Amino acid sequence: MPLRRDITQQRETSLHHDMRRTVAAAGCGPVPPSASGTLALLVLAALIFFSSAVRATTYKWVDDQGKVHYTDKIPPEAVNKGSIELNKEGVPIKKNDAALTPEQRHAREVEEERARQAAKIRDEIQRKDRALLQTYTTESEIELSKKRALATIEGQIQSAQAYIATLNKRKEEILVRTAAVGNNPKPQSLEREITNVDDELGKQADLIAARRRELVVVTARYDADKQRWRELRTIAETESLGTTSAGGAGTTGRNGGATPTGNKK
Repeated sequence: MPLRRDITQQRETSLHHDMRRTVAAAGCGPVPPSASGTLALLVLAALIFFSSAVRATTYKWVDDQGKVHYTDKIPPEAVNKGSIELNKEGVPIKKNDAALTPEQRHAREVEEERARQAAKIRDEIQRKDRALLQTYTTESEIELSKKRALATIEGQIQSAQAYIATLNKRKEEILVRTAAVGNNPKPQSLEREITNVDDELGKQADLIAARRRELVVVTARYDADKQRWRELRTIAETESLGTTSAGGAGTTGRNGGATPTGNKK
């Protein structure tokens, strides 16, 4: 295999250089290319054994020029470029991904956050679906709850309207008392009463407007719940029919009826 030959050649070259460095470091002097003898053979055998044990893993990596390298360790300039670990047979055993750029890290973080938000939304929808099915068993129950909720809001509107009528009547009385003063200075108490009544009338008007908006929201919510309830019931019934059909499948008897599997006579 070409790949295995390349790895072997690079290992042998590296081994040759290591042998020379090791013998020189031991004080034996330079090793001539034609060195022979028992000592040299023993040193060479030891180096071969040691090199084979240490260099059981080879790294395959590509430099900036696109050249493929096979080394027993990753050089500092290639640490972040990614590599593939090969065993002594030249078979890939592990892939080390290249380090991400700041832009790539940001893109990954954005994607992970998007996935988390999608999962959160999905879980919330599932939670609401379970609650909807557990709360109502028929559409009429949903409609009844809707009427009750709307009736509560309408009651609040009616109470506010009745209070407004009382405030207007009180305001008329204050105006009558103010008119009785004529051209004389108006008492400050009457002015305060008029101001207080007007403020309260404004609050009640705002309350009625808010409750009428709430009527629209509540109506839409219950209508949506009813529609979703129908969808969930349809899904549940379809799945139930599918399960029943699969579970009731069997062999056909003489009279055309189905004989359950496992109860053959």
